[in-house]
Amino acid sequence: MKSFPAGILLTIFLFSISFSTLKAQSDVEEEFHMKQYFMVFLTAGPNRTQDSATAAKIQEGHLGNITRLFNEKKMILAGPFMDKGIYRGIFIFDVATEDEVKQLLQTDPAIKSGRLGYEIHPWYGPENIVIGKK
Repeated sequence: MKSFPAGILLTIFLFSISFSTLKAQSDVEEEFHMKQYFMVFLTAGPNRTQDSATAAKIQEGHLGNITRLFNEKKMILAGPFMDKGIYRGIFIFDVATEDEVKQLLQTDPAIKSGRLGYEIHPWYGPENIVIGKK
């Protein structure tokens, strides 16, 4: 009786692991109904030299813009990081395209003034995320 070469056994083993991983991912996607969102990391912008009164007015507009986008159901999460590092906060948008995210970001006074910058990352997460009151 001939035995299988080790390479063939290893290939079969790796294939079965890959198949199991894909099946597990598929099961998670089916159970949670996954979809694409856009995660935005807010950064300290290049123009942070405003006086305190101007900075306060910009911040007020920034918070108002967040509220508007949340009420329009375009943004599902927003908040600051508390460690004063390079990343100042986060947004998660529930919109169709990165271009739409860029357009919405330009409605934020803190971004328009250069007080905040941003990085956009497509993010795959569970559909129908609910933050706050149901």
